[in-house]
Amino acid sequence: MCGISGLYRFNNPKKISEPELVKMRDTLVHRGPDGAADYISPDKKVGLSQRRLAIIDLSRGAACPMTNENGKVWITYNGEIYNFKILREELIKRGHRLKTKGDTEVILHGYEEWGCEIVEKLNGMFAFVIWDETEKILFAARDHMGIKPFYYAFQNGVFYFGSEIKAILAHPEFKKDLDERGVSSYLTFSATPAPQTLFKDVAKLPAAHYLVIEKDGSVRQKEYWNPAFAKKESLNESSYVKEVRVLLEDSIRGQMVSDVPFGCFLSGGIDSSLNATLMSRVLGKPVETFSVGYKNLAEKNEFEYSRLVAKSLGAKNHEILLDESHLREFLPQYARFADDPNGDQVCFPLFWLAKLTHDAGVTVIQIGEGSDEIFSGYDTYVKALKLSKAWNQFKKMPNFLKTFLYGLGELGPLTHARFDFGKEYAQRLKMNREPFWGLAIAFGDHAKENLLTGEFKARLNESSYTFVQNYYEDLRKIDGQADQLEKMTYIEIKNRLPEFLLARADKMTMAHSIEGRVPFLDKRLVELAFNMPAHIKIKGNEPKHILKKVAEEIIPKSIQKEIIWRKKQGFSNPISEWLKPENPVSRELTNTVLNSKIRERGFLNYDYVKKIVHAHQQQDAENNFRIWNLITLSLWYDHWFR
Repeated sequence: MCGISGLYRFNNPKKISEPELVKMRDTLVHRGPDGAADYISPDKKVGLSQRRLAIIDLSRGAACPMTNENGKVWITYNGEIYNFKILREELIKRGHRLKTKGDTEVILHGYEEWGCEIVEKLNGMFAFVIWDETEKILFAARDHMGIKPFYYAFQNGVFYFGSEIKAILAHPEFKKDLDERGVSSYLTFSATPAPQTLFKDVAKLPAAHYLVIEKDGSVRQKEYWNPAFAKKESLNESSYVKEVRVLLEDSIRGQMVSDVPFGCFLSGGIDSSLNATLMSRVLGKPVETFSVGYKNLAEKNEFEYSRLVAKSLGAKNHEILLDESHLREFLPQYARFADDPNGDQVCFPLFWLAKLTHDAGVTVIQIGEGSDEIFSGYDTYVKALKLSKAWNQFKKMPNFLKTFLYGLGELGPLTHARFDFGKEYAQRLKMNREPFWGLAIAFGDHAKENLLTGEFKARLNESSYTFVQNYYEDLRKIDGQADQLEKMTYIEIKNRLPEFLLARADKMTMAHSIEGRVPFLDKRLVELAFNMPAHIKIKGNEPKHILKKVAEEIIPKSIQKEIIWRKKQGFSNPISEWLKPENPVSRELTNTVLNSKIRERGFLNYDYVKKIVHAHQQQDAENNFRIWNLITLSLWYDHWFR
């Protein structure tokens, strides 16, 4: 794992100097404290840099930027390729001579052998840039699921890139400005959908895409993988259980390749318990585990279950207990690491869990991210499926009835976060939109009619639904027969999973120089899960059915009732409680929003914001997710535009 950065002056006469590369590179020291290096092309048009966190092949020869035998192809790379040994053997058979034992050289020689199609052969997490000196081509790619970030910008004939936006902003020639459309998207999705960011001219490469800058300066981008491309199988439940188990075991085994200590985040839920159990079996001894809880909030803690799993494995379980002082310490640091902000409250406990891991001397951690999205693990999916069946009937109603329903909704309170038929869904129905937009929606279009000022709405003149509509249309072109669960899963894979969940995991773990690995997002497992029939993943009203059946074969029987069959709790956090007026940190949180300099931009109606906060504090509505969205946006703005 590393931090990469650099630039290409493809249509700019200036030459690259080492100081400008170093300035970009060293904004990423937290991503790579083990070393740094740079490459500048002979014509000084291309500069590649890396901050290294050494994981596999700790020798200096495995560091980036790396070149081939004749010095004509160079790479800077962030990530891990789990099938690199297989590809290495194939390349050797084809006559390639590899000097290192790591995966970087495999990508480099793979490009020589297969060109841009090398990405289709990789199984892992990655973001890299290759410079082909002979062909004068720059080739950049991001992994299938978007586990690793890749940001880039074009300004004045220069292509800038980095693992984090701050590397781009650090270049003295780059002109920083706010993207207002990004602000609008963030308020809806609690993260900006790729390729959008909150900085003008800065984009993020979508998951499963690569970008090429040709010799003539033309730019092309291609989607090289999509879970919907995979062939559908029609198996019985027992066959699916077997396939999932085989692939999960293989993924966990493959992702335990490391020359440094590793461990596992453990909540006591199905995903982390499967991770810890299978990792311990591969090791032949208990894996170290890490858990988080909260002082004076027993109902938010899962220590009872994480301790149960750790005890069954004989594992050493490290625990951290958080209180308001940890939040006070976290808030000033948040925006520095989240330069592409994230409205997930889990960033807070995850930040401290990563620090606990680092302080224990562990560098690589396995986490359960993605399991709920590909195996339909939320009760919300069950409810959304029921809604979609009713939705098809509602859509047949005459327009005057849809308008009537929408009007009824306007009679309700404006400050409640639930998108009931009376408001958000009634508007979607009236406008013939799909009901499901994802599971991280803070302010839908109806709420934004009240949240945004008239001037801001007039400048935007657009709906965040455009992103969602495009996802649905993309899937329809690939598979016109996709069922509702496939559609919902596709929406999650395209947006919330890479830009919300995986982004939080990357930024909060890398803040403490920890590499997070996600074995549930092995591309083979994703393809299998995505194309399963709905009744295999959701049985009746039971979400995540297939993975629970797999867990029955793996998790010790003595704890299955508590681990597999209890009600899902999720990654808990205390923000809702701490926003209540009796809590000493509440005023600090609300003042973060009300006193932010972003007010000067005239985006938000602060009378409405105050109503949202008041309704939550009076327990008239559960608005914590919306308020946290505004807190993180305010923290971000005050840090980057102060």
